[in-house]
Amino acid sequence: MLKLSKKADYGLIALRHLATHYGKGSFSASDIAETYCISSPLLAKVLQKLARHGLVASRHGSSGGYTLARKPSEISALEAISAIEGPLFITSCTTNRGDCEQTAKCTVREPLRKVNDSILQVLSTVTISQIAEEPRGSSVVELRV
Repeated sequence: MLKLSKKADYGLIALRHLATHYGKGSFSASDIAETYCISSPLLAKVLQKLARHGLVASRHGSSGGYTLARKPSEISALEAISAIEGPLFITSCTTNRGDCEQTAKCTVREPLRKVNDSILQVLSTVTISQIAEEPRGSSVVELRV
């Protein structure tokens, strides 16, 4: 099953929150966590990873917290997920670790590579500003086969 981790979910929730409030100040990890009833310590770690990858900026002090480091329209879902999870692969044969023992007889490696590439392409085109938009009955992205 292809599923995002809880950390990736939390990261996207935090980025959406910051995008929704873009330009209106900074928010602490605990403020965001409390708003969405999620683990504050885990969200703090996720926000630190996002900060290390330049997606959010952190400010220290009494009025400190997190803000987006770039415009929401300039941050892709793929950037956010990769910052938290590392490279995304749907199967182990699509990694750069070399061939597995099934390579010579594998009939699904190339089709799965195409699926993986398609997923990465879709995630790279979805922006945080799109995720932050209120739903209007249409999807964020259309998958084409």
